[in-house]
Amino acid sequence: MKPTRRSVLGGLAATSLAVTARSTHADQASLDLSRLTPEQRAKYEAMQARTMAALKYERITVPGAGALLEWEKLKRAGRGWPVIIGGKDDLERIEDQFTMADPNVSGLPGMELRSPKDILTAASKLSFPRDLRNWAGAYQAGDLRAPEGDWPGNVGVDPRGPSVATDIMTGKLLEHVHILLIPTTHGWEVPAYLRWGDWNACPPPEYHVAALRAWHSDFGAELVGMNGDTINLRAANRPKTRANAMKLAREQYGYCPDIVDQGVGTISALAATLMASEWWYLWWD
Repeated sequence: MKPTRRSVLGGLAATSLAVTARSTHADQASLDLSRLTPEQRAKYEAMQARTMAALKYERITVPGAGALLEWEKLKRAGRGWPVIIGGKDDLERIEDQFTMADPNVSGLPGMELRSPKDILTAASKLSFPRDLRNWAGAYQAGDLRAPEGDWPGNVGVDPRGPSVATDIMTGKLLEHVHILLIPTTHGWEVPAYLRWGDWNACPPPEYHVAALRAWHSDFGAELVGMNGDTINLRAANRPKTRANAMKLAREQYGYCPDIVDQGVGTISALAATLMASEWWYLWWD
């Protein structure tokens, strides 16, 4: 995975850093700064302040229970594209991804800082899903081994709406949720403005732009939520036949293998969910 503020801090104090698990996300940690030297702590806090200041998009904070209603209100207002980020830790992870390639923030040399315009230009040259294989980190056909499986008899529909507004461990709505207003009228462009992705099996931001653009065109899918490793889409026009649902499920599996390999288990199970629910959940380990 790409470095984050936490891993940078680990480099500052590898022998003295203690972490304690937090319940807001299975792989997130809350840093214990108490064992750092004053100099180490000052370096971390200065980097944290630079990171938070760099993400200049307007932010609205609401109770988790009202996040979707507020998203809809903001979308109608036309002040930019709203995206539900989640809680404090989720916002920090978004800030990490946005600034990690910026040497003025992270202090890490030799990384390429791309503007949203650069990323959108790269995305405009991509055709999804055909060009996904051009990314060096993409899963190849031989890596995608999930069985097709039988069509499930009963398909459960998650009633919660955007998962980014809930605590992944308890399923309860978060007390407070942040929504960012991104300066674009197209939700599929949001990954470019947040420089989101390009770690582990998660593609670089231009591939997310291309995927979301294609699904918006084909299914009216709109980006509603995005945290450090999850995308929530709401589809206005779900696939109406099993054949179309299977085609879409294979696309999503190639793009985001974890939703099958560590999730529903079979392509048919994913396809059935895509037909049954307007909410599409994508997640990378």
